[in-house]
Amino acid sequence: MEEDFEFDFSEDPRFSVERYEEMIRNQDQYFFDAQAFESIIEYYAEKNDPIKALQVIEYAVSQHPFATVFYIKKAQLYLLTNQIDKAFDALNKAEMLEPSEADIYSIRGNIYEELENHVDALENYEKALNLAEQTDEILLHIAYVHQNNGDYEKSVYYLKMCLEQNMENQDALYELAFCYDVLDKQEESIKFYQQYINNEPYSYAAWYNLGNSFNKMNLYEKAIDAYDYAILIKENFASAYFNKGNALVHLDRFAEAIEVYKQTYEYEPPSGDTYCAIGECYEKLERMDEARSYYKKSVKLDPQQADAWFGIGVTLDFEERHFESLYFYRKALDINNNNADYWFAIADAQYKLKAFDESVAAYEKVVEINPLDVEAWLDYSSILYEQSNLVRAIETISEAIKNNPDAAELYYRMVAYLFADGQYNEALTYLETGLNTDPDKHYILFEYLPQLHDNKIIVDIINRYTR
Repeated sequence: MEEDFEFDFSEDPRFSVERYEEMIRNQDQYFFDAQAFESIIEYYAEKNDPIKALQVIEYAVSQHPFATVFYIKKAQLYLLTNQIDKAFDALNKAEMLEPSEADIYSIRGNIYEELENHVDALENYEKALNLAEQTDEILLHIAYVHQNNGDYEKSVYYLKMCLEQNMENQDALYELAFCYDVLDKQEESIKFYQQYINNEPYSYAAWYNLGNSFNKMNLYEKAIDAYDYAILIKENFASAYFNKGNALVHLDRFAEAIEVYKQTYEYEPPSGDTYCAIGECYEKLERMDEARSYYKKSVKLDPQQADAWFGIGVTLDFEERHFESLYFYRKALDINNNNADYWFAIADAQYKLKAFDESVAAYEKVVEINPLDVEAWLDYSSILYEQSNLVRAIETISEAIKNNPDAAELYYRMVAYLFADGQYNEALTYLETGLNTDPDKHYILFEYLPQLHDNKIIVDIINRYTR
C-alpha cells in the first residue's frame, strides 16, 4: 500500500528537497504544495541538473495540473537544454491556463530572439511589456533585438527606457555605452552618463562607462578621474584599473601605468592581456629585459596572445638581434596574418638582414592591408630605389599618392625619384603639388637628395612658397 504524506512549503528549501528525495527512494506518494515544488525545482536548477528539475516538474504537474508556474518553469528548462519545440508546447499550455501571465511572452520572446526571429520576438516582448509589473529586463531584451537588427538608435531608446524603470540595471548601462560607441556618439554618451551620475553618484558602472567615453574622445586625464571614482566606489573593480592603465599609457606615463596594471592582481588572476600591457610599458621605457619577461608570461598564459609574441620580437630587434626577432614576428603572424604592423616589422627586419627581396614582399603585404600607411610606402619605394629599380619606385609612390593624396611627403619623394630618373618637368609639377599641400615639409626632399640644394630652379620654387 502507498502511504500518503502532505508537505507544506518550508522556508528551508533543503527540507523540501530531502523529503522529495526520500519519497523517490521509498517509492512513496507524498503531497507537496506548489511553493514546496518550486523550491525543489529551483534547487536542482541551481545545481545545474535540469534533468532532475524536469522530473520534479512532471511530478508537480500531476499534483497541480492547473498551476501555470510549472509549465513556465518547464519551458525555461527546455530552453536551457535546447529542446525548443517542447519549450513552445509548454508555453502554449501555460497560455491556455493563464493568458495574462507576462512570463509566457517574455520566455517565448527569448526563444524567438535565440532563433533570430526578430519580428516574433518583438511581438512577444511587447505583449509581456503590457502585462508585467517589472519591465526593465523586457525593455533590455527589446533593445538587444534592435541591436541584432542593426538599429542602434532604437536600441538606445529602449535602453534609456530600461534605465528609467531601473537605474541599477548594469547590463543596460554597458549596452548603452556599446551602442553609443557603434554610433560614434561619444559626446552624447558623455552627456548621458554625466546626467545619470547626477542622479546616481555612487554608480561605479556609470563612472566606468563615462571613463571609457572620455578615453575614446582622447580626454585621458578626465578618463582617469572617472576611473578613479569608479574604483573609489568599488575597490575591487579590476576593469577600471586596467582601463585607467590604458589611459596612462596614452599620456606616456608608462611607469604609473605599470603600477596600476599590477593592482588588478589583487582582485583577479593576471591575464595574458595584463601581462602584455605591462610588457608594452616596459618596452616603451626601453627596459627590454623586463618587457620580454612580461611578454613571455603573457604567451605562457595565453599562447594566442599575438601582440605578446610580436612584443618579444620588438625587444630582440631593439637589441639588433634581427634574425631572432623574425621567429617571434612570424609567431604573431600565425595568429593574425592580417596585421599590417607585424608585416611592417618583418619587412624592416629583413631589410636590416639585407634580405631585400623578402623585405619588398613584406612591404607589399603591408600596403595591401593598410594602403594609408605613408611610412610603409616610403620605405617600400626606398628599397626599390636603392636596388636601382627607379621605374618601380616611381610606380610605387604613384600608387601611394592615389591612396594618400594629402600626404605631402609622398610628393617630395616623387620629386627626388623623378629627378634621379631625369624626368625634370614632371618632377617640378610634383614639387608644386607638394608645396601646395604642405610647404613646411619640403626639407624631406633635401634629406633624400642633398644635391638638390644646388638646383637653382628647385630652390627658387621652394622660396616662393616658404617666404
